Amino acid sequence: MKPLEEAWQKEGEGKKSFLLSGSCDKEGQVPHLKRWEEIKLLSSKGSLNFHSGLVGEKEAEKIGSLASVVSFDFIVDQETIENVYGLGVSPQSYISSYRYLKKYAKVVPHLCIGLNKGEIKGEHKALEILKEEGAEALSFIVFRPTKNTDFATFPPPPLEEVAKLIAKARTMFPTSPIYLGCMRPGGRYRGELDTLALRAGVNKIVHPSPPARKMAEELGLVVTRGEECCSL
Repeated sequence: MKPLEEAWQKEGEGKKSFLLSGSCDKEGQVPHLKRWEEIKLLSSKGSLNFHSGLVGEKEAEKIGSLASVVSFDFIVDQETIENVYGLGVSPQSYISSYRYLKKYAKVVPHLCIGLNKGEIKGEHKALEILKEEGAEALSFIVFRPTKNTDFATFPPPPLEEVAKLIAKARTMFPTSPIYLGCMRPGGRYRGELDTLALRAGVNKIVHPSPPARKMAEELGLVVTRGEECCSL
């Protein structure tokens, strides 16, 4: 991650695209509008993927004027919103933000499987709501225990449950691209997850493990390699 002022200056030269992310405030919002002139300068250098937080319609419209795509964390479990994000908002805030963003931009909702201490809480409900709202594409990421965090000692979600959720999404969204994003555990877990996700019908895997690459070849799949964020 680079500071915005570096990205639109020398650091951004020769880049094809940029992921605009950052910490959110106590309302769950990423303050894009406060840096809007710099973001406009950055948009002249490459495509922009906005990793937005919660938004109102005004901000959604502004983001839509520059975004090639918006990556939006879609969470509809109240316990997860309170205990993981520490926010005093409701699931409706996420649904409303998603609707605003969809009105003005291409949006890829991101579902983090096991976000709440490695347990699946609300992910199935999120799929059901997205089915009603519509989704051009879906991106799955998976909880990864991280050192020096409150959830460092909790294990990632069971592989079987993760695979079932992805397979369910494939049946619910038969024509929408489904991605397995960059944030997921490594090691043996990743190798098994990637192959299961491939069998479940994902269309794109970020940094696929060797077992997944081998399986793709054995299945005779057409493999296209890219160097962009999964949402682009």
